[in-house]
Amino acid sequence: MSEKISEKMIGMKLPGGAKVEKVECDVPKPGPGQVLLKMKAASLCGSDLKYIYFEHTDKTGGARYDDVIAGHEPSGRVVAVGEGVLDFKEGDRVVVYHIQGCGYCDECKKGFYINCQQPERRAYGWQRDGALAEYMVADVSTCIHLPDFLTYEDGAMIACGFGTAYQGLLRANVSGRDRVLVMGLGPVGQAALILAKAMGAETIGVDISEERLEMAEKIGADQVFMGDDDAVKNVMDYTGGKGVEAAVDCSGSSIGRHRCLEAARMWGQVVFLGEQGTVTFEPSPLLLHKNLTLHGSWVTSVGNMEQLVEFLDRKKIHPSQIITHRYPLSETEEAYRVFATGKTGKVCVNMEME
Repeated sequence: MSEKISEKMIGMKLPGGAKVEKVECDVPKPGPGQVLLKMKAASLCGSDLKYIYFEHTDKTGGARYDDVIAGHEPSGRVVAVGEGVLDFKEGDRVVVYHIQGCGYCDECKKGFYINCQQPERRAYGWQRDGALAEYMVADVSTCIHLPDFLTYEDGAMIACGFGTAYQGLLRANVSGRDRVLVMGLGPVGQAALILAKAMGAETIGVDISEERLEMAEKIGADQVFMGDDDAVKNVMDYTGGKGVEAAVDCSGSSIGRHRCLEAARMWGQVVFLGEQGTVTFEPSPLLLHKNLTLHGSWVTSVGNMEQLVEFLDRKKIHPSQIITHRYPLSETEEAYRVFATGKTGKVCVNMEME
């Protein structure tokens, strides 16, 4: 029996100026190749905080629209399907990859919709209505089945943060042979620690926040160090003077990025995940002479996100363990205010709390 769908719904928009605007609008209808989701969980992302919540900017490509419902970390249940949809049916639980590309460029063909440069590219919560609402329309090409073990909150964590961390670790080819340094222990850094550990690596976390160091210890980091002037020395001492096989910067800071290059061992892998900021370094001693490989990594592909879902299900890992604050949809404004303090883990809007 089909679920009764409301005609009107509540959604949240980010007009800028650190404001959240509650709106009432019509429940959308799915078109061909689309599904309508009853939203269950939507987590907040640092990129929304930087680029939309405070002010609408255009620093990473693609205009941010004032009039769309916010949120690009969606997880929900299918309640209606559009024409031609075969892979999903009413009642299916899904996580949504948060960008739809043109579908025909080289990057889209690889599943890296994030890298699409065509005008058709639309990100949920940025150029099209997103997750912070009672309902959301999603293209089936961006939907991934959520196994029973993983909760809707887990799905929201996967939709951006865990997917981003996973891609960075894939770039560094992390395995049980490695010691992995994660610089910056916000939500993406916490995800990187959890996933690196699950891949068999020994993990080291560094941050300037005592609260986030404590979080890292709770989720199983093998070692944590304060991000002060002794951070690199402490990592080098811990690794017997050799450094780490892989260093992942999730801080986006010049200091954090530089320290990753310093702490990486000869022939090591360094991955820059954190957005924004700059870095200046001497290539000869820090990169060339150490024979390092430096990777830039941005989000992930639909295929790799599906692989991540299978990996988490097999390893029985709940990404939602990094959530420190939960709010109902009606308290989205408070959720953003608390998230903006920089002292939280992941903040999640859980629609089932209403």
